[in-house]
Amino acid sequence: MDWAPHLTVAAIIEYEQRFLLIEEQSDGLTVFNQPAGHWDKGETLIEAVARETLEESAWHFKAQAIVGIYQYTSPANQITYLRVCFCGQHHRHELDRTLDTGILRTVWLTRESVANLSNLRSPMVLRCIDDYLAGIRYPLSLITQM
Repeated sequence: MDWAPHLTVAAIIEYEQRFLLIEEQSDGLTVFNQPAGHWDKGETLIEAVARETLEESAWHFKAQAIVGIYQYTSPANQITYLRVCFCGQHHRHELDRTLDTGILRTVWLTRESVANLSNLRSPMVLRCIDDYLAGIRYPLSLITQM
Protein backbone atom coordinates (compact mmCIF):
# COMPACT_ATOMS: atom_id res chain seq x y z
CA MET A 1 0.00 0.00 0.00
CA ASP A 2 1.29 3.45 -0.91
CA TRP A 3 1.60 6.04 1.83
CA ALA A 4 2.17 9.75 1.56
CA PRO A 5 1.78 12.55 4.09
CA HIS A 6 -0.50 15.47 3.39
CA LEU A 7 1.82 18.40 2.71
CA THR A 8 0.29 21.64 3.91
CA VAL A 9 1.32 25.25 4.35
CA ALA A 10 0.20 27.68 7.05
CA ALA A 11 0.56 31.41 7.70
CA ILE A 12 1.31 33.09 11.02
CA ILE A 13 0.07 36.66 10.77
CA GLU A 14 0.38 38.89 13.83
CA TYR A 15 -1.08 42.36 14.18
CA GLU A 16 -1.11 44.30 17.47
CA GLN A 17 -0.31 41.13 19.45
CA ARG A 18 -3.21 39.23 17.89
CA PHE A 19 -3.06 36.38 15.41
CA LEU A 20 -5.24 35.82 12.36
CA LEU A 21 -7.18 32.57 12.67
CA ILE A 22 -9.83 30.95 10.56
CA GLU A 23 -12.97 29.46 12.06
CA GLU A 24 -14.01 26.62 9.78
CA GLN A 25 -16.03 23.46 9.44
CA SER A 26 -13.90 20.30 9.25
CA ASP A 27 -15.34 16.79 9.36
CA GLY A 28 -18.56 18.11 10.88
CA LEU A 29 -16.79 20.08 13.61
CA THR A 30 -16.20 23.81 14.03
CA VAL A 31 -12.46 24.38 14.54
CA PHE A 32 -9.86 27.13 14.52
CA ASN A 33 -6.72 27.09 12.39
CA GLN A 34 -4.23 29.44 10.83
CA PRO A 35 -4.89 30.20 7.19
CA ALA A 36 -3.63 26.89 5.85
CA GLY A 37 -4.13 24.29 3.20
CA HIS A 38 -2.64 21.84 0.77
CA TRP A 39 0.19 22.52 -1.61
CA ASP A 40 -1.13 22.36 -5.17
CA LYS A 41 0.68 20.99 -8.19
CA GLY A 42 2.60 23.60 -10.15
CA GLU A 43 3.10 26.14 -7.38
CA THR A 44 5.92 26.88 -4.97
CA LEU A 45 5.39 26.56 -1.24
CA ILE A 46 5.53 30.36 -0.97
CA GLU A 47 2.88 30.71 -3.67
CA ALA A 48 0.78 28.08 -1.90
CA VAL A 49 0.76 29.90 1.45
CA ALA A 50 -0.12 33.20 -0.25
CA ARG A 51 -2.97 31.53 -2.17
CA GLU A 52 -4.35 29.67 0.84
CA THR A 53 -4.25 32.82 2.98
CA LEU A 54 -6.14 34.79 0.34
CA GLU A 55 -8.70 32.03 -0.25
CA GLU A 56 -9.40 31.50 3.44
CA SER A 57 -9.13 35.03 4.85
CA ALA A 58 -9.35 37.48 1.90
CA TRP A 59 -6.00 38.92 3.04
CA HIS A 60 -3.01 39.10 0.71
CA PHE A 61 0.08 37.65 2.41
CA LYS A 62 3.80 38.00 1.80
CA ALA A 63 5.90 35.30 3.43
CA GLN A 64 9.04 36.62 5.12
CA ALA A 65 10.43 33.56 6.93
CA ILE A 66 9.78 29.93 7.80
CA VAL A 67 8.81 29.33 11.42
CA GLY A 68 9.09 25.57 11.22
CA ILE A 69 8.24 22.26 9.64
CA TYR A 70 5.83 20.18 11.71
CA GLN A 71 4.87 16.51 11.54
CA TYR A 72 1.55 15.46 13.08
CA THR A 73 -0.54 12.31 12.80
CA SER A 74 -4.19 12.90 13.59
CA PRO A 75 -5.57 10.37 16.06
CA ALA A 76 -9.02 10.90 14.53
CA ASN A 77 -8.17 9.74 11.00
CA GLN A 78 -4.55 8.52 11.17
CA ILE A 79 -3.55 10.98 8.42
CA THR A 80 -0.02 12.32 8.79
CA TYR A 81 0.38 15.99 8.01
CA LEU A 82 3.65 17.72 7.18
CA ARG A 83 3.12 21.46 7.70
CA VAL A 84 5.47 24.19 6.54
CA CYS A 85 4.60 27.24 8.59
CA PHE A 86 5.52 30.70 7.34
CA CYS A 87 5.33 34.08 9.00
CA GLY A 88 4.96 37.34 7.17
CA GLN A 89 2.90 40.42 6.57
CA HIS A 90 -0.69 40.81 5.50
CA HIS A 91 -1.63 43.61 3.17
CA ARG A 92 -4.69 44.55 1.15
CA HIS A 93 -7.90 43.01 2.35
CA GLU A 94 -10.50 42.05 -0.26
CA LEU A 95 -13.64 42.76 1.77
CA ASP A 96 -16.02 41.48 -0.91
CA ARG A 97 -14.11 38.26 -1.61
CA THR A 98 -16.02 35.02 -1.06
CA LEU A 99 -14.08 32.75 1.31
CA ASP A 100 -13.45 29.06 0.65
CA THR A 101 -16.23 26.59 1.29
CA GLY A 102 -16.34 25.67 4.96
CA ILE A 103 -14.78 28.91 6.20
CA LEU A 104 -17.14 30.56 8.70
CA ARG A 105 -15.16 33.69 9.56
CA THR A 106 -11.77 35.16 10.36
CA VAL A 107 -10.82 36.29 13.85
CA TRP A 108 -7.87 38.07 15.47
CA LEU A 109 -6.99 36.45 18.80
CA THR A 110 -4.26 36.84 21.40
CA ARG A 111 -1.99 33.89 22.14
CA GLU A 112 -3.80 33.40 25.45
CA SER A 113 -7.19 33.30 23.73
CA VAL A 114 -5.90 30.71 21.26
CA ALA A 115 -4.51 28.60 24.12
CA ASN A 116 -7.93 28.64 25.79
CA LEU A 117 -9.78 27.35 22.73
CA SER A 118 -10.91 23.76 23.06
CA ASN A 119 -11.43 23.32 19.33
CA LEU A 120 -8.11 23.92 17.58
CA ARG A 121 -7.83 21.99 14.33
CA SER A 122 -4.62 20.41 15.61
CA PRO A 123 -1.94 21.01 18.24
CA MET A 124 0.17 22.50 15.44
CA VAL A 125 -1.90 25.71 15.61
CA LEU A 126 -0.67 26.75 19.07
CA ARG A 127 2.80 25.25 18.58
CA CYS A 128 3.34 27.40 15.48
CA ILE A 129 2.31 30.53 17.38
CA ASP A 130 4.57 29.64 20.31
CA ASP A 131 7.54 28.99 18.02
CA TYR A 132 6.87 32.30 16.27
CA LEU A 133 6.74 34.13 19.61
CA ALA A 134 9.99 32.40 20.64
CA GLY A 135 11.61 34.11 17.66
CA ILE A 136 12.18 31.01 15.56
CA ARG A 137 12.79 32.08 11.98
CA TYR A 138 14.48 30.34 9.08
CA PRO A 139 15.22 32.17 5.84
CA LEU A 140 13.02 31.49 2.83
CA SER A 141 16.25 30.47 1.09
CA LEU A 142 16.01 27.25 3.12
CA ILE A 143 13.71 26.13 0.29
CA THR A 144 15.71 25.23 -2.81
CA GLN A 145 13.62 25.06 -5.95
CA MET A 146 15.17 23.30 -8.92
